[in-house]
Amino acid sequence: MKLCTPCPFSIFYGRSISLCRHRHAAAAVASKIYVFGGLSNEGIYSCMNVLDTKNMQWSVLAASGEWPCARHSHSMVSYGTNLFMFGGHDGQRALKDFYSFDTTKLRWNKENTNGGTPSPRFSHCMFIYKNYLGILGGCPITENNQEVTLLNINHRVWFCVSVPLLSQSLCVRSSSVVIKDDLVILGGGASCYAFGTKFSQPIVLDLHSVESMFKYDRNKDGTVQRRDAISVVELSRDEQNGILDHDTKLQDACSGSLTDSSPLVLQLGKTYAKLAKDIMKKFGWLDLSRKVRISHDNGHVLFPINESFCALNAEEHINRNLDDSCTFGESLVFSEKKLVGDNLSLQDALIFFSSCNGSVMKDELAISRKPSKSPQTIMKELVSSLLESKGMPSQLLQQLPARWETLGDIVILPKTCFKNPLWESVSEELWPLVAKSLGAQRLARQGKIMPNGTRDSTLELLLGDNGWVTHYENGICYSLDATKCMFSSGNRSEKLRMGQLNCRDEVVVDLFAGIGYFVLPFLVKANAKLVYACEWNPHALEALRRNVSDNRVEDRCIILEGDNRVTAPKCC
Repeated sequence: MKLCTPCPFSIFYGRSISLCRHRHAAAAVASKIYVFGGLSNEGIYSCMNVLDTKNMQWSVLAASGEWPCARHSHSMVSYGTNLFMFGGHDGQRALKDFYSFDTTKLRWNKENTNGGTPSPRFSHCMFIYKNYLGILGGCPITENNQEVTLLNINHRVWFCVSVPLLSQSLCVRSSSVVIKDDLVILGGGASCYAFGTKFSQPIVLDLHSVESMFKYDRNKDGTVQRRDAISVVELSRDEQNGILDHDTKLQDACSGSLTDSSPLVLQLGKTYAKLAKDIMKKFGWLDLSRKVRISHDNGHVLFPINESFCALNAEEHINRNLDDSCTFGESLVFSEKKLVGDNLSLQDALIFFSSCNGSVMKDELAISRKPSKSPQTIMKELVSSLLESKGMPSQLLQQLPARWETLGDIVILPKTCFKNPLWESVSEELWPLVAKSLGAQRLARQGKIMPNGTRDSTLELLLGDNGWVTHYENGICYSLDATKCMFSSGNRSEKLRMGQLNCRDEVVVDLFAGIGYFVLPFLVKANAKLVYACEWNPHALEALRRNVSDNRVEDRCIILEGDNRVTAPKCC
């Protein structure tokens, strides 16, 4: 039956048995494979097709209950004789509804759950691990995409697990498989207007600690009693897939009990940071011997918490009736006055933290309030030890750099440092030490810009295989060979200003395009109709062609190679 809706697609409900579709969801129960929804040239579907693998016959189910709307790019998994389905896209918006289907009674049911329900999404992953259902990734891509949301199927309670490793990947249209206690995520990726296409590397997450993270008891009066106060943990097993992350030191944060002697931090989104800090100060939960700091993804604040806060996991019990309209983990509406006022109760404070989807994790860094060593101090100590071991004069330390620049993953030292020829004798040991002190992958030393017509770079690569680097600035991707092309960070504000112009119907001519310093802001940000890019440096031209392609604007850019006095377009 075809329904007329404002959706740009035709929507089909009921008994359509057309199998020409994609972006559908499928799951198996016993010998039958159940296929729901999907997209075709005709529209979006909301029929349940079943393949009996014993006789290889298809049929369409006429099920009862609350039938889900038509959708594509959703997820579906089996658990016993039931199917669970979440999210998807109905042609107009991403969905967050959660359904179950009883394959014995042939009945749909829209599930009512407690806790922090996953945000609306499509093209995501869903998996079953023991008595837990997990959801991760998908579109739209937000800061929450580094979280795995887990449902305790027995108690119908959601909770979030922070996995910083996921921030390095785009888990969109990925596949997920559970093998013993490991979740293996394969493939996926996305095409970004500014940064091009990215494909994700395989990821392995360790799920073994899921059961110990949250404990729930069902009481005689029908309420669920939660033993822990706040969503906990992060799961990762970077060593298994060779992926290194700044947060790998936290990967075993909850493999054991959170109430051991290890220092802990509470991770919250920046939106809640001020109120959370005021509340923790009021109840004396902040560990003042350590610093509050920003997470590596720049989207969260990490609050050091003390033993009294952790003890709440064992001492405090919050009962929430399953029919209560304000379920545990929802975004609760509190006024700032109520939250930080004298009458704020312990229960309200804990409910606030639960509504923020906070995560408790071990603070392996354990940053104290004492000033940490600066990169210059670390470099001086490392290089001083090297000089002493080689019997070289300590006066050479006067040539250590006091400043440097960063271009992509290359740290660029000033041309005046390490100029004494004695440094050459220890270069193989020296440059890794300098890079370590600066947290660099590659190291280079600035040279003069050649005073020729092409203004070539003479950057000297000290550590690394090649000079090609990708640098992100103002939302634009620049790639170049830094040993052959110059890149000035000083004109960043000017590039930003150019990108803020309205050039939608304008044709722009850049007579000295280089690698696309201003060509790209005009195209990517200012939406210029067409840009003529004139350039004669062969190294810059190679980078320019790569950059307009990577930023997906090559259809609006005409590159004119050669002397602009000859190649530039002539005005009428």
